[in-house]
Order: sequence, then structure tokens, then C-alpha cells
Amino acid sequence: MDSFVKDPKIQKHRWLILVAVCMFTFMSTLDGSIVNIALPIMSKSLSIPMNQAEWVVSIYLIVICSLLLLFGKLGDAYGKIRIFKIGSVLFTIGSLMCGFNSGLVFLLIARVLQAVGAAMTMSTNNGIITEVFPFNERGKALGTIGSFVALGAIAGPGIGGLILAHLNWGYIFWINVPVGIITILLGMKILPKDITITAQKIDGLGALLFSIVMVTFFGGIFVGQEIGFTKPIIWLLFAIAVVTFIFFIRVELHVETPILNLRIFKNLNFTISLFCAFLIFVANFFFNVISPFYLENARGLAANYAGYVLMAFPIVQVIVAPISGAISDKIGPELLTFIGLILISISQVGYLTTTLATPLWLFVFFVGLVGFGNGIFQAPNNTIVMNSVDIKDLGIAGGINALARNFGMIIGISFATTVLFSSMSHTAGRTVTSYEPAHPELFISGMHVAFTVSLVICLVATVITGIRLLNKNK
Repeated sequence: MDSFVKDPKIQKHRWLILVAVCMFTFMSTLDGSIVNIALPIMSKSLSIPMNQAEWVVSIYLIVICSLLLLFGKLGDAYGKIRIFKIGSVLFTIGSLMCGFNSGLVFLLIARVLQAVGAAMTMSTNNGIITEVFPFNERGKALGTIGSFVALGAIAGPGIGGLILAHLNWGYIFWINVPVGIITILLGMKILPKDITITAQKIDGLGALLFSIVMVTFFGGIFVGQEIGFTKPIIWLLFAIAVVTFIFFIRVELHVETPILNLRIFKNLNFTISLFCAFLIFVANFFFNVISPFYLENARGLAANYAGYVLMAFPIVQVIVAPISGAISDKIGPELLTFIGLILISISQVGYLTTTLATPLWLFVFFVGLVGFGNGIFQAPNNTIVMNSVDIKDLGIAGGINALARNFGMIIGISFATTVLFSSMSHTAGRTVTSYEPAHPELFISGMHVAFTVSLVICLVATVITGIRLLNKNK
């Protein structure tokens, strides 16, 4: 890292390096959420039922979560920039393949290739930026990349709605191709050769066990949502996940170079920040899942107008996050994370009091407020995570950080729909599994319960961060 910081050629191009990394980070994260809004159209176009179409989203997230730790470790061992470059090529090729209407099997294979590339870039992006930027600019740089991560994760419905209003569903994938090509060419010109290479032996058994845990656990969640969580196959999948996870922990405690060195979690700053990031991504995806129902079904907005409203979140966040990162370089990150979490919590109160009569401008204000809070929180929180570890662990720390985000996305998606429809079913006195146009009051009551749960999640993160701030100031 010292060599990167002291190399004048690299420092001359450090902001271009940040641009290249941010562009790819945005696109790879975006593809976890942009497909959701296109599923009904894709289902009709591919002549498949909706539950099969949902695997286009699920398989992408499962593959990413399964491979993040492996590629984080490979980045430490053989070079983060090398892994990032390979990943950018695979992601771009996968995106090109995804856009062709060649049937579900071809699309799922393309999504797997795309996910492998995304996992390679997600697990190395923070480590690259931490190595390239000097300490006094790191908060601003990590804040910028953090804002693009969150921007990509939350902007999917908005951008997807705008694309689908004018073009066919293939373009939600093809939009990545020109961006990917530009990033690859830019990377070839400005990305330096790796310096921090440990050449450590890779824990293959640990990587395999972790992948099995992710596939069985998330497979159980996604299949359970389709067929019900009481079916024997779901319990079997969860049982395999639990047993494999216990075996994984035993292996990691005894191998010389584990795929996940558990000692990293002894660092309370790292662990607390990681846990809070996970909680906030869960809360963000409550919003991501429920808000399109509210705007398009309950309020009757067209998809493109709903997209305009939802874009308030990412637009505000992408403006605020670099500013927050720059401030954290000067005053430290802890206070800013606490302020950001308070604002996010206030926005949840706004959502859970929203009704059909709420003025649209007020709802847009709450959407912007959660973007403002996320912008203040994400940047300094990311800085705490990456500054808490040794140089040799930057890759695995970046992998764990990305895993926490994607884990939060998946839990948020599944938990939000479960809470929403369970609450609607309880109110109706019968099973409800979709929005019912004749009974919008059912949805509003379910939405209020869901955002109450989301508020509690945000308050947990706020209290934990507040306690850390108080202890630091003693």
C-alpha cells in the first residue's frame, strides 16, 4: 500500500481509478435489484410462471454471496486488481448474454456468469481504493464508492422503470455493456499492477463449505417463499445449512490460512460497523420491496413516474455520501454514522404513518430523507470497516463487507414480503399473497406493520452505534 501511495504516477490517476471502480461497482450492485420491476414482463415474454422468473433475481444474489469470501481471499493472495479486471470482463460478457431472449435456462446461465464477475469486483473494490488513496483522503474515496454501492442497490426499481417505459427488458442488462467496455479500457490504461500479494494457500475446503451454506440457506428462503416454509424439503435445506455452517466454523478454527479468519471479528469497530451495515441494508430493502406496491398499485402511478419518485433516494445519497466521507476525514467517522442512523430511523417513522391520502410531495420528502441519512451513514461506516484491518486482510475485509450488504439485501427482500403478506393475511382473516385492488386498506395496514419492523431494525443499529460513540468519548 505504501508503494501505491508514494508512486506519483498512481497518485496522478487515483481519482480516475476511483471512477473506474465506482462505475463497475454501481453496475454490479444495480443488477441485484433492477430485475425485480421487470419480472412480470420477463415472465410473459419468456412464457414462464412468475415463480420461475423470480430465479433470475435469486440465482444472481445466491452466487454472489457464495463466492465473495473466496474472491476476497484470492484478491489478497494473487492481487486485488487482477481479480477486479477478470471480474469486469466476465460481468460484461454475462450482461451481454442476459439481454438475449433465448429462454430461461440460457438466461440463468448468463446470470451465473454475470454474478461470478460481480463477486470478483465487489470483493476487491474497497481494498483497491484503500491501497491507492492516502489516509487523509480515504474517507472521501471510500465514501464515494460506498455511495455507488448503495446507489446501485436501491436505484434498481427507479432505473428499471424508466428503461421499461421505453425499451424491452433486455436493455436492463445491455445498459451494462457500454459501461463495462469503457471501464475495462480505462482500467487497462490506469490501473497499476498489484503490489500487496501474500501468495497464501487458499482454503479450498472452507470455500466449498461456505458456498454450500449460502446455497442451501438462501435456496431454502427463496424456495420456501414459493411453496411454503413447512415443506420437508425446506427444513432439509435449512438443516444442511446449519450442519455445514458448524463444520465450516470448526474447519476455519483449525486450518493455517482460513478462507474466513475469525479473529477479524475480535475487532469491535469492524464487527459493529459490519453488523450495522447489514441491518441498514435489510431496512433499505423493506423500502425497496414495498414502495413500488405503494406507488404503482395503491396510488396508481405509472412505472416511469414511480421510478422518478424512487430516484430521490439514490440521487440525494450520491450527492451527500462523498461530502460525508470528506467530513469524516476531518472529524472522524463515529459521530456521522450515528447522525445518519437517526435520520434513517426518522424516515421509517414517516413511512409507517403514510396513507393513501398522504401528499405525494411528503412521501418524496421521506424518500429523500432516507437517502440523506444513508449518504451520511454509509461513507464513514465503510471507512471504519476498511481502516480496522491490517493491509494483508483488505481483500477479505472487502469481501465480508460486500457479503454483509448482499446478505442484508436477501434478508430484506424475503423478510419484507413475509411480514407484509402475513400482516395482510392476519387483517383479512384469510391468506393474502398479492396486492388486492379491491382492498387497498389491507395493503396499507400491512405496510405500516412492515415499516414498524423496519424502524425497530434501524433503532437497533442506532443504539449500538450510539453506545460505541459514548464509549469513545469517555
